[in-house]
This record gives sequence, C-alpha cells and structure tokens, in this order.
Amino acid sequence: MTFEPGPPVALPHSLCSVTLLMPDPGTAADFYTEAWGLSAVERDGTAAWLRGTGTEHHILHLAHGERNALGKIAFALRTRREVDDAARALAALDVPVVREPGPLDGAGGGYGLWFVDPEGRLVELSVELEAVPYRDIRGREAVPRKLAHAVLNTVDIDATTGFYTRVLGMRVSDWSEHQMSFLRCNSDHHVIAFNQAPWTSLNHVAYELPSIDHFMRGIGKLKRAGIAPMWGPGRHGPGDNTFSYFTDPAGLVCEYTSEVAQIDEDAWLCRVWPRTPELSDQWGTAGPPPASVREHMAGIPDPGYFGRAGDR
Repeated sequence: MTFEPGPPVALPHSLCSVTLLMPDPGTAADFYTEAWGLSAVERDGTAAWLRGTGTEHHILHLAHGERNALGKIAFALRTRREVDDAARALAALDVPVVREPGPLDGAGGGYGLWFVDPEGRLVELSVELEAVPYRDIRGREAVPRKLAHAVLNTVDIDATTGFYTRVLGMRVSDWSEHQMSFLRCNSDHHVIAFNQAPWTSLNHVAYELPSIDHFMRGIGKLKRAGIAPMWGPGRHGPGDNTFSYFTDPAGLVCEYTSEVAQIDEDAWLCRVWPRTPELSDQWGTAGPPPASVREHMAGIPDPGYFGRAGDR
C-alpha cells in the first residue's frame, strides 16, 4: 500500500499502551507485577491491565491468544474531534477502520477508534482514557514510569515507515543503516521503531525507568530474583538510551531503559548509524547482541488482526 503525499490523518502525542497476546497471560501478569515492577489496575480472569508510576490507566494489557502476538498498540490524541477527523481521513485512504469513533468499552474507557495498518497491526487512536493518580515512589525503588517504545518487525521497512510517517505524522529520528527506523511523535527519540525482518511480529517492548540509578537497581532486583538479562546493561547509539533486555514467561522480550535522547525539533538532524558493536553498545559492557536474544526478538509470524479472527 502506497500513499500520495498529503497531510497526516492524525498527530498522536504519546504512546499509551500495548496489548500482548499469549497462551498464559496470568503467569506473565505475575511476572510483570512481582518482578518487573508494574502494578495491576484491573484483572479479569487471566487478563490484566498494568500501570507504571505515571497517570496512564495502564501501559500494558495482557490477554489470551493462541500464540504470542501484538494484540494492539494505542496512541493518544488530544480531542474527540481529532478522533472523528481521523476516521474520515483513514476511510478516504482506504485504511480499514474496524471500530468507528465512539466510547471504548475496555478497561480505562475513553473515546477512540481502531484501524488496521498494512501489515495487520491493530492500532488505537484515543482520548479521555481514565487517569489514575500518580504513584509516588519513595526512595530508589525501581518501578517503570511509562512505556518507552515498542519495536516491531516488518517485512518492508520502507513501506511501513512511510505509512506511519504519512498517516500518523511521525518523524524519523534516525536509521540504523537500512535495518531499523526510529520514529517519534513527541520529544522522545522514538516511541516506535521498525526492524526489517523475514516476517511481521513483535520485536520487544521497552519500559522507562526514572533515572540510570533506578535502571541499575531494577537490573539488580531482577538478578537477585534469579532473572538475568539476556543482553545488557549497555547504552545504545540511536536514542542514546540505556538498555537491558529480558524475556517474560511467554518468551517475549522486555527491556528496561532510561535517559532516552530528547529531540529539539529545530536542531535535530536525522542520522544513519552504522551497525557496529561499538555503536550498538556505546559503553562496551554488553557487546553485540547474542544469538539467543535475536531469536527471541524475531518472534513467530504474526497473522495480524484479520488473521486472528478466530481468537476474538
């Protein structure tokens, strides 16, 4: 699917949440609450809606699926009018809108729509989700404050990057050669990134800690619980953020990160980064990613929203 140049359909200001599908979401929810540092806002059977320390109702929704998959990725708009305008613009571009603008009946409520991107990912654009009180963490307890980014595997990095820049008005902050594109919708270096791959799937989800001290304390807490990082700690080149990658009980990759580069729109120049070990990890503490983490990041082919019709 290609699009002629034109104004974007919508301009999200943040990444709200991701929904992950897996055969046993209950066990994963226990991991994310007991070890990872998130808190359950709601649990319904095995499904769970989990929050960080910010005011977002939830940043992670875990639900049942026959196989591991990205269930949904949600972005925040500012007004109901933006949601309504987006629906009309998506229809004009023949982008499938599978939930028309209206009240959302999931946890957190809100008003929004759902559409499906060209590779089958379900995307939500929403406003007025229920806010929760800021969680005041005393001392140096390592608790993620928000969702930092999601990295998605794509079979056509140019077309997919083009869709999200054209349709959602995202800006490309950097490239990692022609292997990865890093996209932003606010001052954070990236809220999503796309990785060229043999199939469409989830690569990983990253959670931002308030500081590098919290980041290291989080790693230490996990190690004391017998959960060692698959890769990290280190500091990336693109985004200049710290990283440490783990796997959850479903085998999906989750990342602790901090100190994500902040973009000055008037001064930032997009850069193409060479894919070298010293730029993949500027500290040199983690080295290049091992084969095991690459295997987990590849995931399994995701049939997408329409391909999972039997799961709904």
